[in-house]
Amino acid sequence: MRLRASLWPTVPVVFAAVPEEMAPNPSPGVTGTTVQMNLASLVKASRMLDPNLKRFAIVGDRLDAHPHYYPYSKELPIYSRQLEFIDLTGLTIRKVRERVAALPDHTTILYIGINADSEGMYVAADVLPLIAETANRPIVVDAETYFGTGATGGLLVSPEQIGQTAGRLALQIIQGESPSNIPVTQGDPPRPVFDWRQLQKWNISEDRLPPGSDVRFRQPSAWQQYKSHILAATALVFFQSALIVLLLGEHRRRHSAEIATRNTMSQLAQVNRLATAGEISASIAHEVNQPLTGIVTKANAALRWLAADKPDLEKAQAALAQIVSAGHRASNIITSVRSMLRKETQEKSPVDINKLIWTVLGLVWIDLRKHEIDLDTKLNEQLPSVQGNEVQLQQVILNLITNAIESMHSVEHRVLRVRSESGGPDEVHVSIEDTGTGIDHSNLDSIFKPMFTTKVTGMGMGLAICRSIVEGHGGRIWISHGSEKGSTFHFTLPTQH
Repeated sequence: MRLRASLWPTVPVVFAAVPEEMAPNPSPGVTGTTVQMNLASLVKASRMLDPNLKRFAIVGDRLDAHPHYYPYSKELPIYSRQLEFIDLTGLTIRKVRERVAALPDHTTILYIGINADSEGMYVAADVLPLIAETANRPIVVDAETYFGTGATGGLLVSPEQIGQTAGRLALQIIQGESPSNIPVTQGDPPRPVFDWRQLQKWNISEDRLPPGSDVRFRQPSAWQQYKSHILAATALVFFQSALIVLLLGEHRRRHSAEIATRNTMSQLAQVNRLATAGEISASIAHEVNQPLTGIVTKANAALRWLAADKPDLEKAQAALAQIVSAGHRASNIITSVRSMLRKETQEKSPVDINKLIWTVLGLVWIDLRKHEIDLDTKLNEQLPSVQGNEVQLQQVILNLITNAIESMHSVEHRVLRVRSESGGPDEVHVSIEDTGTGIDHSNLDSIFKPMFTTKVTGMGMGLAICRSIVEGHGGRIWISHGSEKGSTFHFTLPTQH
């Protein structure tokens, strides 16, 4: 301002980043903004960080020679009466590093910038990290230029805001407005800005900071850093949990289905055993009853003959009495079995034959998959119901399908074909075809006879039972050669009406 009259008397002047105490007097062609930078702001920020503050140490160039902070010397007497002042100005960087490493508790370091010492010239912002490296107390600054390299923070003046304000004033003048018409204004007040890393280092709670403080360099939380990953992992966990619940439910349903299947198989096996017992018992009763009757008759005659001769009568009579007793007992047992088997204990009701077929296929589905057997079904859904016993008819279908599966164990091409259709105006026709080894032509007439089997471990009763059940329902059963290889079993049943 002193040199303006000789250097550029007509050129407008815009000043910025000038503390209020150093602002020039109003002058034509001069305008600008001041900044609030004083020692009071540094002490105020220090008390924010340490409510029990007892002393402050100023680090930087000598105040009387500092190009920017020399007005602070006017405030020193005031704050020196309130707090202990530790003067570290004008020292070399090496000496400052030694002193700041041994400061007492409840002390803050006020850094105003070291631009030169007896050992060299520096950039003030580059010196701060060297001091912060050894300092044992927080460092307070008042310019954002010094922030981010070791200072804890303070009430900071922003160079960006200063530059924008100065730029707006210059633009107004360039656009033709007279500087004399633009009053000198006070710049934006300094904002409380702090370094989160330093707050953590000195164990300073953010609760001490004034509302609206700008805390920078905060390390993001795990949620902030990995939000998408956490959401994806959470979604995956929920999906897996839902899948596990579904699988457990499916496992429970399968377990229940297996129990129901075992119960059904047990019921069918019981029917099979009863039918087998019926076939065998009827045969035994027919073949054995007459010889037993002869034994009883002969034993009675022997008793009478021996009674007349009286040769060792006591022993002979005892033996013959036992024969008579055993004969009568056997006859009574066989008679009771035959009478039981003659009774109709199974009730009949309308039966959907297609439903029975699907039920049996569900029972043997595991075997079909195990032996890689393709299933080919063609069921007429318009078939009328048949009148019969559901469990017995289910046994017939199960026996025929099981035989078909077993006949295909040794072949490569395995197909099970199940058909249901109308066999006439009043009957339903069911056929079960396999691509197995087939049945020798000479055995076709014997296949349904009891005790006849082509299996190594077979009992020869399954097909006989099937024939007995089908014929007991008024139907018929037979076998034919398959369309490719194997065999086709057929049976017909009368419809309900």
